[in-house]
Amino acid sequence: MNKDISTEEKILEAARQVFYRKGMDGARMQEIADEAGINKALLHYYFRSKEKLFEAVFQEVIKGFFRSIEKTLYAELPLTEKAEFIVERYITMIESNPFVPQFIISEINRNPQMLRNVMMSEKLNPQTLVNVFGKPNDENQQSKYDPRQMVISLLGMVIFPYAARNLLQMIYFDGDEAEYSKFLTDRKEFVKTMILKMLTT
Repeated sequence: MNKDISTEEKILEAARQVFYRKGMDGARMQEIADEAGINKALLHYYFRSKEKLFEAVFQEVIKGFFRSIEKTLYAELPLTEKAEFIVERYITMIESNPFVPQFIISEINRNPQMLRNVMMSEKLNPQTLVNVFGKPNDENQQSKYDPRQMVISLLGMVIFPYAARNLLQMIYFDGDEAEYSKFLTDRKEFVKTMILKMLTT
């Protein structure tokens, strides 16, 4: 029996929807099967477990993100322009896939090698971003910081507000989901501004 690509795509799309609504822990394989319009046995034929399915969805999202920034990373562009582009794409990816930050945090503790393998499979060595931020801003200006600080700061500024959304929304926005969503939208420009300041001072 050959696996049908369209069925697999249907499963992945259904899984994205369920993981978005319920998260990794709250999702059930039966619910994903129902969302995809197939029976549970067929779902298990394509993906043996919820963990395997979640990993497949995550890999698809991350690979899409890497492919979207790869051309810009290697282009002959000003460092500030690359940084703005990366921030924009990173936040857009997370906004479209809200389950990603929580999954990244859990996988950092559970299986960090898997995250690294996804990057390497796309020929995007994790060191690439460090190398990009380690280049001088122009011919006469050498970097004044450890580029690893820049990359880790960028990841933290982008991921944390989404990973900690429930807590931050309660503490600083009285649980108002709409207000916090507006805050996240405004934050995109804030993060860009902060990164550019770090690069140009």
